[in-house]
Amino acid sequence: MEGGNNSSWTVSSPTILTKSNSPIPTPGPNQVLVRVNAISLNHRDHTVLHHTYPLPTKASLVPCSDGAGTVVSTGPGSSWETRCGEVVILHPNTWLQGDLSNFDVESVLGGGDAHGTLTKYIVLDDVQVLESPTNLTVEEASTLPTAALTAWNALFMGPIPCQPGISILTQGTGGVSSFAIQLAAAAGATIIATSSSDEKLQVAKQLGATHLINYQKTPNWSEEVLRITNGRGVDHVVNVAGSSTIEESLLSVRQGGVVSVLGMLSESKKTDLVPMLMMGGKTLRGVLGAGNKEMHEQLVKFLQHHDIHPTIARVFEFDQAVDGFAYMAKHSEVGKIIIRA
Repeated sequence: MEGGNNSSWTVSSPTILTKSNSPIPTPGPNQVLVRVNAISLNHRDHTVLHHTYPLPTKASLVPCSDGAGTVVSTGPGSSWETRCGEVVILHPNTWLQGDLSNFDVESVLGGGDAHGTLTKYIVLDDVQVLESPTNLTVEEASTLPTAALTAWNALFMGPIPCQPGISILTQGTGGVSSFAIQLAAAAGATIIATSSSDEKLQVAKQLGATHLINYQKTPNWSEEVLRITNGRGVDHVVNVAGSSTIEESLLSVRQGGVVSVLGMLSESKKTDLVPMLMMGGKTLRGVLGAGNKEMHEQLVKFLQHHDIHPTIARVFEFDQAVDGFAYMAKHSEVGKIIIRA
């Protein structure tokens, strides 16, 4: 491998991706060289490309946080020394265990000072190289670090863990929401899915949703949620849209229920939340950093046990990375967008 060329995409200026070549990196002590085979795109990657990411990023940054590939070689003392050729998932952060106080937002791959996964070869510390579910392809495995783990964190690590008898409301059919529907359905929950498209709602139904609401046709969709739940409200809203739907989300959730905020896809909207939170005893929970290594291991076992496969919207080749980002910007996909390296 020594002397070979690595190919990477970098953010050369706002909205501009440039492909460049460099030597294949060499793993140091307790590190692993991985041949990246698939990269999964997330909304965060779009914000990094357009320089709207909340943290400053260094020049010529390699974007993207998620990926999966095969172990090529290891450095001295690596725990992966005997596992060359194994398919692995790239854990995008250094949060290994414990609560969110252990999460360092500046260490997440593809943002700040940390080069990401939109490259053919990457070197990571042993602890950031994780086992892949045996039932998934490498393209499917690449979708787990952010979308699947964020959904898992929201559903199972909060104050109302997902289980039979629990009711969940999801928004849209993007990567996180698709996973949320699949995971909640496998756990035995009742799922109300919302979308602006009847066609996408049928996809949500196929994934496991039991009730469907088109929010374009029903703008005050909390009223429909209350009708479906006989006036009670759902136990948990998985909110990926952000502030524009927070009010409807809180109106949809039962007394003592939870709204998990996973995204900021909508424009900002001022809403007085205090009366709804206080008088309803409701919890507004931000989900940051997707999840830690321990959560990933739990997720992998769950996916294997229930044989859950991610919903993939479209696969682009490595040379088509620019097209992949443009497709993501349309917000028209159902499931995840993959770049195959």
